[in-house]
Amino acid sequence: MPAASTTSRRASALPPEERRAAIIEAVRPLLIEHGESVTTRQIACAAGVAEGTIFTVFADKGELLDAAIDAALDPAPLDQLLREIDTSLPYEQRLIEATELMQQRIVEVWRLISSLGGRREDKARRSMTDSVGLAEIFASEPGRFRLDPAAAARTLRALTMALTHPMLSNEQVSAEEIVATVLHGIAVTNIADTTDTADATDAVGSKG
Repeated sequence: MPAASTTSRRASALPPEERRAAIIEAVRPLLIEHGESVTTRQIACAAGVAEGTIFTVFADKGELLDAAIDAALDPAPLDQLLREIDTSLPYEQRLIEATELMQQRIVEVWRLISSLGGRREDKARRSMTDSVGLAEIFASEPGRFRLDPAAAARTLRALTMALTHPMLSNEQVSAEEIVATVLHGIAVTNIADTTDTADATDAVGSKG
């Protein structure tokens, strides 16, 4: 009886850039779990490649770790997800979904960077770039906001960072609350209404 054929678990041949991207994608959860102590054997197993294949697209393990950080901080994938939010939804719901995506990314990046320790923190420090995808959501409602779309997007991103990042906030605030704060502020009612109510209360009291 002929021996049963076995199916290789190795990944099929890919162009170098695609192979590089696949390895980076495979290494990120390993870095969160193991930090810099992750081995190339573990990486190869997760990526479905031979250990030596890693070094055909990366000079060494350090270059791979740096590439993983660069990929995690790349704003393009998040911007693409923001553009894919259903445009038929009410604008506030779209902003809530956008904020949830930003919160997820903030936590994922923090977990990755913190797992690698201080040696690579400098590489992770970079200026926040404008989010075109988020600005487009604000731009879809012309005349509704006091700020221009890019400035409104920066405001929402800054508040989301401040109320989500584990090193800045003890308890993560919901996306709904963050969006409500940006759109409506923290006052219960506007100042004029509050003043009118207070005046009416004082008038009733003076008559008593």
